[in-house]
Amino acid sequence: MKLAAEQRAAGKAQSLRRMGRLPGIVYNKELNQAIHVDTRTFDRVFRSQGTSRLIDLEVDGDTHTVLVKAVQMNKRQRVPVHVDFYVITAGQPVDVFVPISYTGASEGVLEGGQLDAQRRELHISILPRLIPTDFEVDISALRIGDSIHIGDVSASLPEEAVVLDDADLTLITVVAPRVIEEPEVVEVEGELEPELIGRTDEEGDDETVDGETDES
Repeated sequence: MKLAAEQRAAGKAQSLRRMGRLPGIVYNKELNQAIHVDTRTFDRVFRSQGTSRLIDLEVDGDTHTVLVKAVQMNKRQRVPVHVDFYVITAGQPVDVFVPISYTGASEGVLEGGQLDAQRRELHISILPRLIPTDFEVDISALRIGDSIHIGDVSASLPEEAVVLDDADLTLITVVAPRVIEEPEVVEVEGELEPELIGRTDEEGDDETVDGETDES
């Protein structure tokens, strides 16, 4: 997928954002160039390609094959404010996060359990031309209490891929349903007398407050 960009001068980020442009950089070991792209167009491309699919970034007549390496977001408005594009080199592996796609109907869920997906991406190193669109993990055999770890499924990746995550990390598990305990109701025969606050004098003496006696 293609994305058009233009070079930018330093210190113009705020004015560019007001014009609907997204500031960013395009870089690798040999290149570090400040650029800007149309914000709406980038949003559409990023939704399609994510961080694991290649983009042809056209900068003033030059085309770079890139990956989106990082997107800085405005937390309040939930809009991008800066983007980093990494220029790949043919024949050299890149580090990418590949989306995980969980497939199948878990036996544990059919038994009443709940899925707890702890990871949605897999961190790998791989040649750019071999980057998978996603990584499918079949969860149909999972029962309540079962889990799938990275080491259980890493063999399903392309042979050239190197997993950068710890093999012991949990991808997904099926947990037992939560049981909400009802409060115990104790039945008491007869009516309950209201609680009395303070001291009462059962022998008819006057009430004493702060050590003084109210004498009439």
